[in-house]
Amino acid sequence: MNDRATAQSASSTAIPTLNKGLGFLEHALKPNEIARLGWNLLHEDLSLPSAVLYEERLRNNLNWMQQFIAAYGVKLAPHGKTTMAPRLFQMQLQTGAWGITLATAQQTLVAYTHGVRRVLMANQLVGKENMSIVARLLEDPAFEYYCLVDSAAQIDLLGAFFRKHGQRLRVLLELGVEGGRAGVRTQEQLQSVLEALSHWSDAIALCGIEIYEGVLHDEASIRTFLHHAVAVTQKLVEENRFQRAPVLLSGAGSAWYDVVAEVFTAANFGDSVEIVLRPGCYLTHDIGAYRESQAKILERNPIARKMSSGLLPALQVWAYVQSVPEAEKAIIGMGKRDAAFDSGLPVPALHFRPGEAAPKAAPAHWKLTNMMDQHAYMGIAAGDDLRVGDMIGFDIAHPCLTFDKWRALPILNAQYQVVDVVQTYF
Repeated sequence: MNDRATAQSASSTAIPTLNKGLGFLEHALKPNEIARLGWNLLHEDLSLPSAVLYEERLRNNLNWMQQFIAAYGVKLAPHGKTTMAPRLFQMQLQTGAWGITLATAQQTLVAYTHGVRRVLMANQLVGKENMSIVARLLEDPAFEYYCLVDSAAQIDLLGAFFRKHGQRLRVLLELGVEGGRAGVRTQEQLQSVLEALSHWSDAIALCGIEIYEGVLHDEASIRTFLHHAVAVTQKLVEENRFQRAPVLLSGAGSAWYDVVAEVFTAANFGDSVEIVLRPGCYLTHDIGAYRESQAKILERNPIARKMSSGLLPALQVWAYVQSVPEAEKAIIGMGKRDAAFDSGLPVPALHFRPGEAAPKAAPAHWKLTNMMDQHAYMGIAAGDDLRVGDMIGFDIAHPCLTFDKWRALPILNAQYQVVDVVQTYF
């Protein structure tokens, strides 16, 4: 299913071969067509290992975040690099997202090709072919695109390119912090950027301010950074530096979006500023760092505390037990090629024996101890009821680095039936 050697040149009009064991098609099918295939995870209709998504939990997370965003009166542009799945982009847009955030020109091209017409590229646009990709997309007047700038040198490159092409590029000024990544640090840097923007005003339009607070790790320093962004925005509004009304002010990854919403909305910009938040991992959530971050959000944010339910992990990887070579060790047919391991190993959550009625919770003492390319070592207890051929559903830490291992992921309903297939474009 994550076999990247599958040919990509098949005619879009060809009838796909429905190999139940492989489970996935090169051709997008409508959800009702996929449902009619009758595939079910518990009937072993899918080739394992397989990353899967849960429909009800996706819907819960979509609605939860949209409700949170609405409570603050701000906009949502979820970061699409998390999933690179256009079908999920469309679900986010249909639920009310303002646009989709992306990180590269190539990702932007993928999103545009699949119908996304507003992209905030939360990154610097550098390089001839990358600029050419964006220029070609901007030939469509319905496409709204923003990228980041943080130096006169970058602005000179952009200005020369887009002036030559007779286009005007919309940009956001990125602010940064010492020790962080990109972004203007000092007043001198800010002034040089503003001077360069003035020189290239026919080719570049300054439309707002952007930050990424996730490079900081404590609330006090994050709040200081956010207040700095507010102050710079207010100053540049007063100086009439922006060529967009309302001005865009954007921040927020998946860990501190509540603090960003609180500080930015407290500035009381009114209609002069449009606040856009960019969390991405909320859609599938996880049982690692983002679960910890969300627990802190529920503790400190009164709006989040009052909301019903919460974010739920909607992504799992299922795999077979393929060997029990020792009394206290099982070998699982899942490895580093299948699931993220950078923020913690996958956690056994569900145990299913083909032929039984439904999965049951995996024992708490089952834990992965190591992962290789295609194998995982799972510690068990002597005498545990575990057999070769049993299926284990694993919760995942860090969804970003699980999605990028799969070309396609099934969406399952509450009965584990495949109701849709999400294709990724990494």
